Amino acid sequence: MPAPIPDPDDVELTRQAGLRLVRTVDALRDEDWAAPSLLPGWTRAHVVAHLLLNAEGLAAALRGLVAGEAVPMYPSQERRDGDIADLVAAGDPAELRHRLLASTTDLADAIAAVPHDSWAATVERVPGGRTFPAGAVPGMRLREVEIHHADLGTGYSPADWLDGVAVRVLDAMTARDPAGRPFRVHPTDVDRTWTFGEGGPTVSGTAADLAWWLTGRGDGTGLTSDDGELPGIGAW
Repeated sequence: MPAPIPDPDDVELTRQAGLRLVRTVDALRDEDWAAPSLLPGWTRAHVVAHLLLNAEGLAAALRGLVAGEAVPMYPSQERRDGDIADLVAAGDPAELRHRLLASTTDLADAIAAVPHDSWAATVERVPGGRTFPAGAVPGMRLREVEIHHADLGTGYSPADWLDGVAVRVLDAMTARDPAGRPFRVHPTDVDRTWTFGEGGPTVSGTAADLAWWLTGRGDGTGLTSDDGELPGIGAW
């Protein structure tokens, strides 16, 4: 079986999404960082800290793969959470901006350096924890950046996502179990249907609005269900 080489479109879209994110973050005023994000309990600084640590962790794992070493994304969940808290507590917007740009560039370089026959290797999120194929990294990072870019609450919304991102999020969300009754989603702007369990109502709306809702965000504005009631969605 051939190695799961990343889709070149995912690699390019990840690059573009990273540049968009960096521009948004660069435009934040110092007083904007402590403002609440759209994620409960997190400020904008928390979201940026998470995104830069995510990029640093993925880049380190891919560099380890090239070197023949098993390097997890994070030393532990506790260390990852603590690093986010420490970055936010430091209250240094310049450091967050610098590390976001550096990590975005570093990850792009790390992706480009992986040999084709190494993409089938697996990466650990934390030692002994969940694993995923290295070839999934660009797509994972793309979704992470676009979703959390919207979470910053700066005016960038799912409607602004790069072309194809909403469909990629919908594809990824099929791995989750429906919270309660099953359902289907059918975008008004994409001729596809995604199923979450067997049977249930069909929820319609734009692909971006459906994807946003399926991550547990928003209140379902813009969506309709053919039985008149939106199914419950748990947090992503």
